[in-house]
Amino acid sequence: MRRREGAGVFRKGLLAIKEETLDGDSPFGMMEGMKYIRTGSPQTFGQGAIFLCAILWSTSGLCIKLVPWHPVLIAGARSGIAALFLWGMRLLFMRRKGRASKPLPVFAAGLAYAATMITFVVANKLTTSANAILLQYSAPLWAAILGWVLIKEKLSWKHWGGLGLVIVGLVVFFKDSLGGGTLSGDCLALLSGVFFGTTSVCMRMQKEGNPADAMLLSHILCAGFAVPFAFLYPPVLSRGSMGAMLFMGTLQIGCASLLYAYGIKRVSAIQAMLTAVIEPVLNPLWVLLVTGEQPSSAALFGGGLILGGVLISSLSPPARQRV
Repeated sequence: MRRREGAGVFRKGLLAIKEETLDGDSPFGMMEGMKYIRTGSPQTFGQGAIFLCAILWSTSGLCIKLVPWHPVLIAGARSGIAALFLWGMRLLFMRRKGRASKPLPVFAAGLAYAATMITFVVANKLTTSANAILLQYSAPLWAAILGWVLIKEKLSWKHWGGLGLVIVGLVVFFKDSLGGGTLSGDCLALLSGVFFGTTSVCMRMQKEGNPADAMLLSHILCAGFAVPFAFLYPPVLSRGSMGAMLFMGTLQIGCASLLYAYGIKRVSAIQAMLTAVIEPVLNPLWVLLVTGEQPSSAALFGGGLILGGVLISSLSPPARQRV
C-alpha cells in the first residue's frame, strides 16, 4: 500500500516538473528539456548565460596579442572557426520540431553583428583602444532606444539607473586613456556600438525562434569579408597563433555566441547589453593575472560603478515570470 502511495506521489512530482519544463528553446536545442525550480526564473538563467558570455568575450585581448596577423584577418579567421563550430553544434543538437526563426530578423541580426565585429576591428586601427571600447559600449543606449521603438520594450527604473551608472563608470574607467584618436576611427567605433545595440534588438525579435541562427550567419559573413585580406596580408602560421585562433573560434566567440543566443531569449535587449558591459572591466583582470600589471585607481573606481550598474539592472524579477 505504501509503495503504491509512494509511486503516486512520484508520478505527481514528475508531472509537476514537466509543467515547469522550458519548451526546448535553447540554441540548436542543446539544452532542450532544461528545467527550473518553481521559485526560479528564466531571466536569472538568461542573465547568467550573458554574464558567462561576457567573461569569454573579455579574453580576446590577451589572445589577439599572441597572433601577429592583420586585425581584419584575425577577426575573419576567428569567425570562420566559430562558424564551423556553430554549424557542428547545429548538426549534433538540431531540434526536430519547434518554431522556425523569421528570416528578416535573422538576416538583420546576422548582418548587424558581422558589421559590429568588422567596424570595431577597423576602428581599433584608426583610433585608440580606449576610445574604440568606450564608444562601442554606447550599445546599451542604442539597445534601449531601438528596443522601445521596434519591439516596445520599455525601460524600468532599474534599467535607467543601471544605464546611468554604466555610462559614468565607462567614462571614469577610460579617462586616463581617452583622446589621441582620429575622427574617422571614433565615428567607426560609435557606429560599432549602434550595430551592437541593433544586434541585441534583432536577436530579441527571435525570442520565439532560434537566435543562434543569426550568430551563425554573422560569423559566415565576417569570415567571407576577411578572405581578401588572407591574400593581401598572408598570415604567418605557428603553434602559438593557431592555438590562440582555435581557442578564440571555439570558446571565446563560439561558445559565447551560444550563451548569448540562450540568454537573449530570456532577458530584454537593454538588459543583455547592460550585462555584457562587464567585458571591458574584466580585461584588466586578465592582464593583472597574466602579466602582473596593476590597474589604475580610475579603472578600479570606474569598474566598480559599472558592476554596480549591472547589479542594479539585474534585480530579480518576480518568480516564474516568463519573457
